[in-house]
Amino acid sequence: MTARILLVEDDRSLGHGIVKNLEHEGYIVTLATDGTDAARVLATEEFDLVILDLMLPGRSGLDVLREFRASGDTTPVLILTAKDSEDDKVLGLELGADDYMTKPFGLREFLARVRLRLRASSAHAASFRIGDVDIDLEAYELSRDGDRQALSEKEASMLALLWRERGKVVRRERFLAAIWGMRFVTSRTIDTHVFNLRKKLELDPRNPQHLMTVHGIGYRLDV
Repeated sequence: MTARILLVEDDRSLGHGIVKNLEHEGYIVTLATDGTDAARVLATEEFDLVILDLMLPGRSGLDVLREFRASGDTTPVLILTAKDSEDDKVLGLELGADDYMTKPFGLREFLARVRLRLRASSAHAASFRIGDVDIDLEAYELSRDGDRQALSEKEASMLALLWRERGKVVRRERFLAAIWGMRFVTSRTIDTHVFNLRKKLELDPRNPQHLMTVHGIGYRLDV
């Protein structure tokens, strides 16, 4: 699955330059230029990596990071900062950042750090087990007792989101924004994909034990 990256950078010239280089590497990139916009995007969309400047108009990057981690989201965060004091770097890491780079930085090192963070996150979440079913998102398949079934790209993306948020309710709106990103797709699309996932995941799809409906809100993965 193509990695989705949120870049939060108020310097538009630098931001567009970073976006261009990341897109050249094959990533899907969203750019936010202030802290308020970043917080709004993070609350409604899913990303594989967040690249976060600390000095932002509206709300500081540290405030955005603090709220993001308080929500329970574990998406990797790479801090970009012009500050070179040890206290700022330590505070960012204590608030939940995974890595940091100080401006100015070299492009090759920056891209290497991005690949490293994405690789570590992907290796952690690409395969997991739900009940007696083994999930392999990189292979787009699941298996039970040697019986393998293919997963569509959308089904794999839904399972990845549900696994990240296991035990929590994932709203239909969040599925739509994170996976489809299209306003004309209706919540019925989510229900149809869940129906198909249950046929592959559950021993008895009519009496699910793992992929649970939270009526009027969304779905929850119980492991």
